[in-house]
Order: sequence, then C-alpha cells, then structure tokens
Amino acid sequence: MESVALSPLFGTEFEGVDSLVDEAVVARVTEALKWRGVVLIRGLHLDNEAQIAFSRCLGELVKPLPNEEIMTVSLDPEKTVAAEYLKGTFSWHIDDTTNMVPAKATTLTARKIAEVGGGTEFASTYAAYENLPEHEKKRYEGLRVVHSFEAAQRTVYPDPTDQQVAFWRTLPKNESSLVWKRRDGRRSLVIGATADHIVGMDADESRKLLDELLAWTTQEQFSYLHQWEVGDLVIWDNTGMLHRAQQYDPKSERLMQRTTIVGDEAWA
Repeated sequence: MESVALSPLFGTEFEGVDSLVDEAVVARVTEALKWRGVVLIRGLHLDNEAQIAFSRCLGELVKPLPNEEIMTVSLDPEKTVAAEYLKGTFSWHIDDTTNMVPAKATTLTARKIAEVGGGTEFASTYAAYENLPEHEKKRYEGLRVVHSFEAAQRTVYPDPTDQQVAFWRTLPKNESSLVWKRRDGRRSLVIGATADHIVGMDADESRKLLDELLAWTTQEQFSYLHQWEVGDLVIWDNTGMLHRAQQYDPKSERLMQRTTIVGDEAWA
C-alpha cells in the first residue's frame, strides 16, 4: 500500500489496496483524511454492502432515508427522489452548514460515469485560510456568517417562484464563525453556496466579501479536480473541503453511491 499526493497542498491516493476490511488500511485512510482532506482509491468496485461496511469503520452513518445508509446520486428522477435537489451540487458547497453539527466525512463510489463532464472538484478551506495574508486573517476574525438553504437554491434558480421561496424559508438556518477554530486548534473557512450573509454587515459589502473569499479558496493552488473512473472510491473531510460536481448531461448514465459519516464537532 503506497501513497501519492493528489495535489501539493492536499489529497492522497492510495495504491495497492487489496482489502478495506483491514485495520491498518482503515488507520491510514483515517489519518490521511484528517491531514490531507481527500482520499482516493481506484479500482475497488465496491457494492453497496462493502461501501457501507467500510464507511462504518469511519463512524456512525447518516440515514438519508429511514433504514437506509446509502444514497444514490443521479439527476435521473427514476433513480432517486433527490434528483431535483442534487442540481445544487454544481455549486461550491460544504454539506450540513445549516445543521448545528456538520457531517464528518463522505464516501462516494462511481458505478457509471458521464461521457462528458461529471468530475468532482474539491477545494481546501484549510489551505486557503493558512495562505491568507495576515491582514486578511485579522479582517475575518470574529465575523459570523448565516447559512441558508435558500442561498444555495438561488444559485440554481436565480428567478424563483413565490412558492419556491416560501418553501425554502420554512427550512432552518444556522450561524457559524466565518473562520472556524476547531478543538484541535486548526482553522478553516466556512463558506460556499449556503453562505447567505455576514452578520451585521451591509448586504452588498457582505456579498462582495463572501464572493471574494470563495474565489480565493477555489483558485487552482487550493483545488483538485477528480476525473472519475468506474470503480473509484473517494472519501473527503466534509467539514473542511468545499466540493462541487462539474456540469454533465442530466440524461447521461452517471451514477454514484454515497454514504455520510455522522459528525462529532459543532460549528463554532
């Protein structure tokens, strides 16, 4: 089992993995997940049962539907009831920003891939924060940001109906530090499509700041684009990695299976 960096600042690919039901493999994946943020293992061709079994080694699983621990990711409404919701995955985001405690990690396997597009991009909010100029770090210190489902959906539906807006506003919002100081002392940025506004700041100034910070974080030096091959397994630290899907034809056969690991640290 050997490791190769996916990018200079984050990400690890493990080669020579014969089995995931191995304590040594789980330990190395867990360590890489913490310090490198994204882990790739190609050629595993996991079925649902094997993906769930491995995911349980990382922690308790979120159930997207009652009695189900795995979710189908597709834009085909015949394959998943979440097809419409999944259109939002084309925007940079962190999952669970509207919850008090975010999911710790996500696993995704490729069962079928799109002929054109459909890659997944990641951006490290750890690396982006660490490389900010000191005066920018001071500028963001103490700022708080409100996250909402509405903000994310407006990236998909810029001219929503009254009914859409009314529904979005029934869903909970959450407030977090813009710069999250974690219990282990590391810092990361809490931004993305759900970032609605900075508390106490003029709306236009708030939007400009959030857009500038997102542009900074998603520049090439802090990003990695994963081009899927059938059989790939990718695991990422949901709390510190922005991610998004590249555009692809909704009629393509692209099909992924996802598990989500329950988080254990609330947003500050």
